[in-house]
Amino acid sequence: MLMIRSIALYLDRTYVKQTPNVRSLWDMGLQLFRKRLSLAPEVEHKTVTGLLRMIESERLGEAVDRTLINHLLQMFTALGIYSGSFEKPFLECTSEFYAAEGTKYMQQYDVPDYLKHVETRLHEEHERCLLYLGDLTRKPLIATVERQLLERHIHAILDKGFMMLMDGHRIEDLQRMYSLFSRVNSLEPLRHAVSSYIRRIGQGIVMDEEKDKDMVPSLLEFKASLDSIWEESFSKNEGFCNHIRDAFEHLINIRQNRPAELIAKFLDEKLRAGNKGTSEEELEGTLDKVLVLFRFIQLKTECGSQFTNKLEGMFKDIELSKEINESFKQSSQARTKLPSGIEMSVHVLTTGYWPTYPPMVVRLPHELNVYQDIFKEFYLSKYSGRRLMWQNSLGHCVLKADFTKGKKELAVSLFQTVVLMLFNDAEKLSFQDIKDSTAIEDKELRRTLQSLACGKVRVLQKLPKGREVEDDDSFVFNEGFSAPLYRIKVNAIQMKETVEENTSTTERVFQDRQYQVDAAIVRIMKTRKVLSHTLLITELFQQVS
Repeated sequence: MLMIRSIALYLDRTYVKQTPNVRSLWDMGLQLFRKRLSLAPEVEHKTVTGLLRMIESERLGEAVDRTLINHLLQMFTALGIYSGSFEKPFLECTSEFYAAEGTKYMQQYDVPDYLKHVETRLHEEHERCLLYLGDLTRKPLIATVERQLLERHIHAILDKGFMMLMDGHRIEDLQRMYSLFSRVNSLEPLRHAVSSYIRRIGQGIVMDEEKDKDMVPSLLEFKASLDSIWEESFSKNEGFCNHIRDAFEHLINIRQNRPAELIAKFLDEKLRAGNKGTSEEELEGTLDKVLVLFRFIQLKTECGSQFTNKLEGMFKDIELSKEINESFKQSSQARTKLPSGIEMSVHVLTTGYWPTYPPMVVRLPHELNVYQDIFKEFYLSKYSGRRLMWQNSLGHCVLKADFTKGKKELAVSLFQTVVLMLFNDAEKLSFQDIKDSTAIEDKELRRTLQSLACGKVRVLQKLPKGREVEDDDSFVFNEGFSAPLYRIKVNAIQMKETVEENTSTTERVFQDRQYQVDAAIVRIMKTRKVLSHTLLITELFQQVS
């Protein structure tokens, strides 16, 4: 037809244009060709069948003549039979092809490979639309592929591989799953799968009593992993955020009180340790993450002024202590009475703001008593009428020690200091000798001697050797001690919380809650004046929960 139109081009431009009701050679040729096809439907059928076979062959990886396919489909479009004669059977064949392929590959592939295959197929079909299919075919074609490869297998994909991807923290594969599921509006099953996964894994963390000491670190690690998946794989989708929050709130509260208790202890340990071994930014980050766990706990009140008053008082005490120590260094007492080379720093703390510590008796060496008296004289001269109570169990010192392999500085507790200074005047001391000289209670003295003679830094030698300190043991100064560092910290042996202490803590918590309940009842009755018992209980739960 193109050749005929070219030969008769002059006729088309002159006679046809000047004569009404005469069609162009091209339009006339199309009309005749369409009529001929309608009289020979087997030709049209064979052409369409051949086209479908060529496209299927291309899907199977065989090389085909794309130019021929393109020309044939352009012809169908020009004849006006593309939609009726080709598109409908093409979409039906596509549906059958991918239905069979989806079933086959779901059995043969693991989930990550199957999702990659789906992604590849969608890209191929998009390219096919650009190369030779009509623009209007793209949307129903892609929808057909998505329906057969994705929608039909949503639950099978989740059952077969979702947990494995989550356990392996497979960010890229999870992102691919999220992207593909969002194409077919199937994010809700994925959200439920995330929620079920959190509850299943989290329950194992919370309910394992043998691993209570690792519960909070494990929950923090689990939450951090989920957060990174939510950000990188799930595009910070708000629906996923809500499911993660609800699932975490459920698992934190399936074991009453214990998670809250362990979170409190974990915070206490971190605040006691401060930024030792970690930067201040890392410590702040850890505390922020723990507070996120705190917000999941039910029946809690987030900290208001009644909870923060003591903390504010603590911070004020620390700042005031810095000022007091600066004044002490400039005072006449420090300049004239403290020996040169001695540095002394005292934290003056308000009793009501800080935890109460049981008084622990210790007989200090004369030098340390003198230093305390010097500071006491300075402090009372500045703040008359106040009373200082020394908490010797919280004191720390830096001692200079001479060993045969060189001098060292030892960062030790006050109790460790008192014991070590005894060896200035004696080469060998028995347990009873040390106890009589220091007046430290039996249990605390054993811990102190263990840290000096049985720990990693053994500045004393125990005779006989062993991990426990017995009544008939003796101790000598370890002159042959060596270490690569000049300043060495001698860690104290930490006491484990006893069952009695744990019970006592729990009882105090319940007692504090009783005060909160009493206060809530008073507030309700002041407002309502008269109220039935049932309504009182209902409103009380609303206020304290």
